[in-house]
Amino acid sequence: MNAARSSESAQPAAPGGSSGAPQFLPWQRETARAWLGNRDRFAHAWLVHGLAGIGKLDFAIAAAASLLCETPENGLACGHCAACAWFASGNHPDLRRIRPEAVALEEGADAAESAEDAEPAAGTTKRAPSKEIRIDQIRSLESWFNTATHRGGWRVALLYPAHALNVVSSNALLKVLEEPPPHTVFLLVADAPDRLLPTLVSRCRRLPLPAPDPDTALRWLREQNVEPAREWLAAAGGAPLAALRLAQSGEAACPPWLSQLVGPLANGQAPDVGTLAEALEKVAAGEWIDALQRLYTDLMLAGAGAPARYFPSLAGGVAQIAARMNAARVAESARWLTKQRALATHPLNAKLFAHAALQRVVLSCQA
Repeated sequence: MNAARSSESAQPAAPGGSSGAPQFLPWQRETARAWLGNRDRFAHAWLVHGLAGIGKLDFAIAAAASLLCETPENGLACGHCAACAWFASGNHPDLRRIRPEAVALEEGADAAESAEDAEPAAGTTKRAPSKEIRIDQIRSLESWFNTATHRGGWRVALLYPAHALNVVSSNALLKVLEEPPPHTVFLLVADAPDRLLPTLVSRCRRLPLPAPDPDTALRWLREQNVEPAREWLAAAGGAPLAALRLAQSGEAACPPWLSQLVGPLANGQAPDVGTLAEALEKVAAGEWIDALQRLYTDLMLAGAGAPARYFPSLAGGVAQIAARMNAARVAESARWLTKQRALATHPLNAKLFAHAALQRVVLSCQA
């Protein structure tokens, strides 16, 4: 499953549901009703953004279905009309999904659905599916813009994740938005607007989506049979779809290696860094760096007398470390760890990389 998609959407690859239309998540419904309730002066481009893992893609998919619905109920898709049936089957002619080929393939779509030039030219080596939204995908929309809508209503272009736009494709989209085609709504989905071309952001109305309150998120996770829901939600930083993805990974909410790191440090002892590095050798560097960054956040919170945010099961040990640690040294090492993310995908010796990072963490946490 694609990481970008799996942490942002609970919808199946082909949108649909028991009612024949994708549904807004419980914490999205009121926002959706208020937003979709005034379509007479609806903007031609919207940037849907917010914390990763809260369901922004689910929101955009359900919004597209609602905009295309012929008999909406309180602004939301009815799930019964012909347009909703087309949407549920994945064949609505007034909907286009623009996403990287790699995302399209992992959603179960044919690569050609994502990019007309998916096949390499004769005599060239077959390339890997692109992780970027390419200019060809933007240009391929021109003929679609120049035809009348099939049902006489809106035309919706759903683009995600927006940060996958490169500079060339961003500029191509910018030109489209400067002179938007009639009866067309663009829905761009992004975690952070500051990762996008500023001029592109300026052409969109922004729609920030809030994270759900903990009680709502926990209730939804338990409905998905996720337990212990509170620990998984904490590990995901309060983002329920990210928590669901983590719970389905087969791993623990708190990685065992992290407990083996914190336990000795809490007792004033040095953990076995060599053994821990061997364990991390089999884990993607981005994952264990993320876990260590979250640990540092909990350490700094504990130092300020605040409760743990990410690993409540380690709160006791973290508090013991925080009581003895040098806060400035911990903050400096946290910044150093952030810089190591740039090396996470480089072909380094994985074990040595993990060993060096763990050694730095141990030294920063000792009195």
